[in-house]
Amino acid sequence: MADDAYLFLLPDRHPRLGAALAAVGALECTETPAVHAWLQAHEASVSSEQVRILPADAETLIPKDAERLPVPLSEEEALKVEQECAPQTVTDMESELLAFRETTQDWQALVHRALTAGIPAQRIARLTGLDPEEIGRL
Repeated sequence: MADDAYLFLLPDRHPRLGAALAAVGALECTETPAVHAWLQAHEASVSSEQVRILPADAETLIPKDAERLPVPLSEEEALKVEQECAPQTVTDMESELLAFRETTQDWQALVHRALTAGIPAQRIARLTGLDPEEIGRL
């Protein structure tokens, strides 16, 4: 195995690059003392959205001021990283937006049914992420 990818900390207010390490799934390198020490030194966790990964051939995309760590990957892991870092096609993104619309289209009816079933408004707000004031207006 060689250095096939870079872990890096995405600086604040920087466009999202690469993939969140957590989105890629389990990688052998995340269990190494080097990665544990690097994360600890930067007070970051594997699940942080700021901890990103990019294939080594995309190193030039990493911001100059970003902390980075080269990591080895197996062939299978390298493929997972490349797939997760690949940009979504416009069609895929539009499909997600349509699915979102379909899911949220009747949110008022769903909230009303939940209220009728006896679920408290605060609980509905926590479960859905809706503004409690919106729920109160129903």
